[in-house]
Amino acid sequence: MAEPVRDSRAAFRYGGFRRYLLARMLTTLSSEMQSVAVGWQIYSISHRPLDLGLAGLAQFLPAVCLFLWAGHVSDRIARKRILLACVLSFSACSALLLAFTVRQISSVYPIYAVLLLNGAVRAFNAPAAQSFLPLILPRSVFANAVTWNSSAFQVSTIAGPMIGGILYGIAGSPSIVYGTAMCAYLAGALALSRVQPAASEPSDPAVLVLAGLRYIWRNKLVLGALSLDLFAVLLGGAVALLPVYAREILKVGASGLGLLRSAPGIGAVLTSLLITHWPLRRKAGYAMFWCVFAFGVFTVVFGVSHNLALSLSMLLLLGAADTISVIVRSTMIQLTTPDSMRGRVSAVNMVFIGASNEVGQFESGLTAHWFGTVAAVVLGGVGTIVIVGVWAWLFPSLRTLDRLDAAKTEAPN
Repeated sequence: MAEPVRDSRAAFRYGGFRRYLLARMLTTLSSEMQSVAVGWQIYSISHRPLDLGLAGLAQFLPAVCLFLWAGHVSDRIARKRILLACVLSFSACSALLLAFTVRQISSVYPIYAVLLLNGAVRAFNAPAAQSFLPLILPRSVFANAVTWNSSAFQVSTIAGPMIGGILYGIAGSPSIVYGTAMCAYLAGALALSRVQPAASEPSDPAVLVLAGLRYIWRNKLVLGALSLDLFAVLLGGAVALLPVYAREILKVGASGLGLLRSAPGIGAVLTSLLITHWPLRRKAGYAMFWCVFAFGVFTVVFGVSHNLALSLSMLLLLGAADTISVIVRSTMIQLTTPDSMRGRVSAVNMVFIGASNEVGQFESGLTAHWFGTVAAVVLGGVGTIVIVGVWAWLFPSLRTLDRLDAAKTEAPN
């Protein structure tokens, strides 16, 4: 039984972490409110679930093409400079979406073009952001910081869709959402500019771009955790089809879509706050597998539900189960990876996450186009359950992982 920690706010003693957390919340808030507006706008233009899937694919393709180079850049250039450039570029993408909407576009292709650009920026932002946190905090409070970081992210995923859906519903147009997102990105850049990180360890020029892939392949714990999350979320991506559920199945409109998008975040942030006080001290791998299994079950129930209360409950529980997997994976990867390799390893990690989210969005849109929306979600949830059983057999060391704080840094080979 886990014991409560004495100082659950240990990471907040560091001003750099507080400012970084504010920047992360503002940028995530912007991304989430914008995502709701983009999804509703695309579906309003085309009325095809497949186009929602293509929106995810547009954001993932740049990550596939750029992730190795992005990880290499993250280990060679000051990560703060990369992050500032990326946040300002995100703001520019919001400005482009605003300009297209003001011009009353009637095609989804200009939106896809901006999503491709946004995906390219994300490819460089993600590894720099993941490898930046250890530079502003000591190792002794890192696990606590990861949990608070996850909580901040989830709070933003709750507030962002709600704000985006409400603003869209009031204005009847995504323009106000894009304008708000643009300003929030700029505020996030200002907060980030005041963070003073420690100098990162110099990357050995002899360590090649592909070193991150080799490192993960040799570290079976990391490989198992990443691939489990990849295939589970890839198959169980019900969130991608929420605009269809909001418009045609539950009939709750744009504001209701924001509520549906926020429900997983509510479950996740409540779980994160509990783990902040009662951290996973033992049997972390066992807990991770059971939570991914539950993720699949909740996805199946959501898929067949036509009741708003039941659907919201399943999305809330789905987010609660997913956040435990995120905390275990993030803590393990950051604590077992040497600083000179974190950018490359984080880049691979973010491609796995992007594949599970954006490619999962495409997979959901494609299967919904083929078999129907409900069947696509149910089949995805069943697939997630099957993956848990297979991975428990393939990666016994991950299944029996006990203490996260006992993880050791491994030198790159």
